[in-house]
Amino acid sequence: MLKAVLWDNDGVLVDTEHLYFVATRDVLATRGIELSEAQYLELFLQQSRGILHFAEEHGWTEDEFQLIRRERSALYSALLRENARVINGVEEVLATLHGRYTMGIVTSSQREHFDIIHAASGLLRYFDFVLAAGDYSHPKPHPAPYLKAVERAGVAKDACIVIEDSERGLAAARAAGLKCVIVPSRLTAGRPFTGAYRVLGDIREVLSLL
Repeated sequence: MLKAVLWDNDGVLVDTEHLYFVATRDVLATRGIELSEAQYLELFLQQSRGILHFAEEHGWTEDEFQLIRRERSALYSALLRENARVINGVEEVLATLHGRYTMGIVTSSQREHFDIIHAASGLLRYFDFVLAAGDYSHPKPHPAPYLKAVERAGVAKDACIVIEDSERGLAAARAAGLKCVIVPSRLTAGRPFTGAYRVLGDIREVLSLL
């Protein structure tokens, strides 16, 4: 019997993943590095290597690496304040499920960015808990975020289901022993999502599935 629904944030609840791509692309461009969407999907949403890949490839010092991360973080924050929006259908789904299941957000976002995203989203009232970067030992695709979420939900693994949009998130959920439903974002549409419990076309389809 299903008792808990665990939600990814970026690309599932809010349309922000493309903003992170833009911030990363633009900061790398100042160093003469081109980042395509295909590279972003591979390095960030599948391998979870991110800017570290370019640091190793170009031999950046730790100071250079951290400076680029700070610049990207600042640009991403600015983009979020101007452009972050809730994905169509999300609030309808959350309002319907609220009170029927324990619900948590399990995100790779830094807490600073998460707070900017949800300052005016109105979504947090539907959730029992949030786990962001720093709240678990290893990021997705490691199972740690979802293992921590199961612990917080206080239910058995087979009573949980995960809603994700990326292969990295799918890998994390499966490694934690959880069923994972995929609702692809505009960046991840068309990916194979091997091992997903279901791949849906729209967030509203979650209601008929549960």
